[in-house]
Amino acid sequence: MKRRALLLALALDTLGEPPAWAHPVVWMGSFLKAARMRWTATTPGGQWAEGAAGWALGTILSGGVGALTSRLPWPAQGALLKPLLARRALFGAVEEVHSALESGDLPEARRLLSWHLVSRDTATLDVPGVAGAAIASLAENLCDSVVAPLLAARVGGLGLTATYRFTNTADALWGYRTPELEWAGKAAAHADDTLNLVPARLTAGCALLAAGGRGWHVWARDRRVTPSPNGGHPMSAFAGALGVRLEKRGVYVLNAAGRPPAPADLPRALALARRTLLVAAACVMLPGTWRTP
Repeated sequence: MKRRALLLALALDTLGEPPAWAHPVVWMGSFLKAARMRWTATTPGGQWAEGAAGWALGTILSGGVGALTSRLPWPAQGALLKPLLARRALFGAVEEVHSALESGDLPEARRLLSWHLVSRDTATLDVPGVAGAAIASLAENLCDSVVAPLLAARVGGLGLTATYRFTNTADALWGYRTPELEWAGKAAAHADDTLNLVPARLTAGCALLAAGGRGWHVWARDRRVTPSPNGGHPMSAFAGALGVRLEKRGVYVLNAAGRPPAPADLPRALALARRTLLVAAACVMLPGTWRTP
């Protein structure tokens, strides 16, 4: 995809999200929920097959529709790419959590964190826990919701971008180690891991550049601590750059020697995310760097 189409999509993203009825990611979520309601298998193999079939069908439909747009003029491609990005929504969600923490409303901060950013139970999180979870989610979702779609669009146009967004949405809805989803979500989870291998490392590298190299030693040490092969890269880079400890209780600790996150660290994290996105966008748009259709 042409660089000017990517720039147009980023510019349009400042206007906010389209209504739900016109949002392709909402359509993807509806497809995934409908597919899940049709699962009947009770064995691991059957559950894996049902989940893989649902993911494959959705990928073909999403990628096929995206590929059909490849001959449209670049302004139309940029406009269609915009709803596959979520920069403003992500940053706005973190700002809402920060506002609640700053006003001393911890229950509201927990609710906003759970509603917008994380799937974990937030009921017992204290102020550092809420702030840390928001920073970790910001770092990881900066990759998933902005950098990865931009890179996919540059490399493979809207077809690859739609394929990525559907897979990432499938992993977000199905990629849990619960009895119902342990096997059914495996195909989508593994596909998402594969598609994010390059974007996650690109996001981490750009974050370290945006931070002037601060935190590289934390990234080098902790990037493989998380269960995800990709999420630890941007999260550890942010933890090191900001000098904070990011922890998901019983799962991982990033930058263990760092100080507990405070509400004031959320604006710092947002500033780092904005600088990271600028660096990442510049990298994605370098002439001749990425093969384009």
